[in-house]
Amino acid sequence: MAPLRSPERTREPRASRSVLAWSLGLLVVAVIAACIVTAVGVVDWERVQQARDVGRLGGTPTIPSEYEPIIDEAADRCPAVPSRVLAAQIAIESSWQTDAESPVGAQGIAQFMPSTWSQYGIDANDDGVRDVWDPEDAIHSAAALNCLNRELVADVSGTPLHNILAAYNAGHGAVRKYDGVPPFPETEQYVEKVLDLAQRLPAPNAG
Repeated sequence: MAPLRSPERTREPRASRSVLAWSLGLLVVAVIAACIVTAVGVVDWERVQQARDVGRLGGTPTIPSEYEPIIDEAADRCPAVPSRVLAAQIAIESSWQTDAESPVGAQGIAQFMPSTWSQYGIDANDDGVRDVWDPEDAIHSAAALNCLNRELVADVSGTPLHNILAAYNAGHGAVRKYDGVPPFPETEQYVEKVLDLAQRLPAPNAG
């Protein structure tokens, strides 16, 4: 009589291979999941930092340290717009994102439209290029444009600083047309947000 074969022994190698394949598959899935969680975590942390800087988390908002000297220097171009207001303006425009681009085409940290940049963009760092994506060029250009708008809306009714900010958002022509901040919800909210944030930002050179 032939010896009996054990079913368990004949299936054991296949079962072992199946378990090994399943384990390897689980390991690969775990590694991929960890990478995704890490990537999402980085993105979320960047968003948290941006929200903190523009005051969306409450408390005292901040000016990113790398931009503090640029803001202080650029604000000297236009004393009518204090450095805290200029900083708030940039924060509201782009949340300090140098690569920001709006659905309508506004570009960079100061959100210049290409046509506006071609007219008013300046080479603030003297590198030979007027670069809308360069935060130094863009922030100085925003300050210079604020002062130009101050002159263009000087005879308009209302608070000069409000009119300057409204002109940056809606154009000086609209401010002159309506003899003050235009009755556009976006512009009215823009002026309010900038001024509110400016009040909550730390004073220049404060610790």
